[in-house]
Amino acid sequence: MPTNPKQADDRPEGDRIAKLLARAGVASRREIERMIADGRITLHGKPVETPATFLTSLRGVSVDGKAVAGPEPTQLFAFHKPTGLITAERDPAGRATIYSALVNAMPKDSPRVMPIGRLDLNTEGLLLLTNDGGLKRQMELPSTGIPRTYRARAFGDVSQEQLEALADGVEIDGVRYGSIDANLEHGSSGKNNWIEVTITEGKNREVRRVLEYLDLKVNRLIRTAYGPFQLGDLPRGQVARIRKGDLDRFRSTLKQGRK
Repeated sequence: MPTNPKQADDRPEGDRIAKLLARAGVASRREIERMIADGRITLHGKPVETPATFLTSLRGVSVDGKAVAGPEPTQLFAFHKPTGLITAERDPAGRATIYSALVNAMPKDSPRVMPIGRLDLNTEGLLLLTNDGGLKRQMELPSTGIPRTYRARAFGDVSQEQLEALADGVEIDGVRYGSIDANLEHGSSGKNNWIEVTITEGKNREVRRVLEYLDLKVNRLIRTAYGPFQLGDLPRGQVARIRKGDLDRFRSTLKQGRK
């Protein structure tokens, strides 16, 4: 048995540099690994060569020539993402990303932020942003079970009974989707229906795939809520800071295993 209760004998002391930088709100772990490969991260003036660099602190670490401060207080922001933007820091195909919109939308005193989950190119609505890598990962995990609610405008014929059957889950092309709460909105008629869909797993393109499985063609998809946080009347392309009290209450429910 190791004499140091915090470290096994065969593991270096500390945490991987990517984990520490993500916790400090620099970027996601995956993006940090790309930044290391591009030579953008240095330790005591020398480029970090591998993500498998273990550190006990961020002392001496710089990103793009700027020293990294200690972790900032956790902050959460709501962004009304328009269609036509990629949820990524950069896109190899040169398409516009959410960061091109955030440059002017974020409050001036805001920290560097990362998106919690993703909205695809043609999906609009609520996208949460945080500077805390740990909170980001926790909110993204399917096992956390945080509900995400969408409004989908879909062309085709569907009944409320068909939608209610999704509560039992469904398997599509070998992928199993858990319980889904879906309801026709009041007043929907004809071929174009508005459907409210709430999921808890957040698998890739889950809402679109499930509705397409019902022979519906989704022509507009808007995320209206993520956990207790609502899109409300936030204008398209704008950002609002989540109040600290609301964030603290939400984080306390995560610790207690409630969403």
